[in-house]
Amino acid sequence: MNATTPAKTLSSATFLRAVELTPVPAQVHQEAYEAVTQFVPWPKAYGGDMVAQSAAAMMRSVENDRALHSMHSYFMRPVDVGATVRYEVEHLRDGRGYSTRSVRGYQNGKTVFVAMGSFQVPEEGSDYQAAVPAEPAATTLDPESLRSAAEVLAGVDSPAAEYWSTGRSFDMRHVPGPVYVEVEGGREAHQAIWVKAFDALPDLGDRRMNANLHRAALAYVCDYTILEPLLRAQGLHWSSPGLTTASLDHSMWFHRDGHLDEWVLYAQKAISGQSNRGMALGHFFNRDGRLLATVAQEGMIRPGS
Repeated sequence: MNATTPAKTLSSATFLRAVELTPVPAQVHQEAYEAVTQFVPWPKAYGGDMVAQSAAAMMRSVENDRALHSMHSYFMRPVDVGATVRYEVEHLRDGRGYSTRSVRGYQNGKTVFVAMGSFQVPEEGSDYQAAVPAEPAATTLDPESLRSAAEVLAGVDSPAAEYWSTGRSFDMRHVPGPVYVEVEGGREAHQAIWVKAFDALPDLGDRRMNANLHRAALAYVCDYTILEPLLRAQGLHWSSPGLTTASLDHSMWFHRDGHLDEWVLYAQKAISGQSNRGMALGHFFNRDGRLLATVAQEGMIRPGS
């Protein structure tokens, strides 16, 4: 990407294609769906494809009166880019207030992803949440005043830079700065990112279906940057020579409904790094400071020699 490259139309189409499910005959459990992983300029598919696709498959399998409140996942094998994954959903339990599902993703005859999800019929009750973290001081900044990925990477001519700038369906603006080609903002083990879909997500004509779409969007976008506090703490960036990373396991809790076509703050911190593995924690807040979701993820991080 360079100064003479025509501007691309920025849209949420990549995300919407990722969560487009096709029902297929079940081979293992009660129901099954197929979905296609989206383009990335690397040898393996983006992990958020599988997280969001499995969440969408589980959400299809429950009654409309209940909502996904937690999911726990393992990335078993690398997944091919631009290829079909079959998701088999098992109905483990349906109670009056809660339902439990498991899902397995299959590609090339092998299990590549497994997850469990729990759903609740919403209830009236007390409401408490943690406050937005004070560090970094992201809430004092207007996200529109921060640099977009395209602005950060202007003049960097590579497939990765083009993808980071235009290919992820979401505008992501870092505080204190990104870690694309250098560590901007120092080696602190925390950061925050303002996130918003490039354009309005579709209105599906039903409140619960709309809420599910935005939950899937949270699940989709969370994996892009959750390992970055661990990179930052080690003085690494995505372009560090020889760097190898992979998502290992992932947990997510959905607390409140939100809209991912409005600005959402993703506050992240590194928890522990050892044995070329690291764990990071993230919280999504809307612009009013309401806590939407919590993410915990462990990943492999192997610095180049």
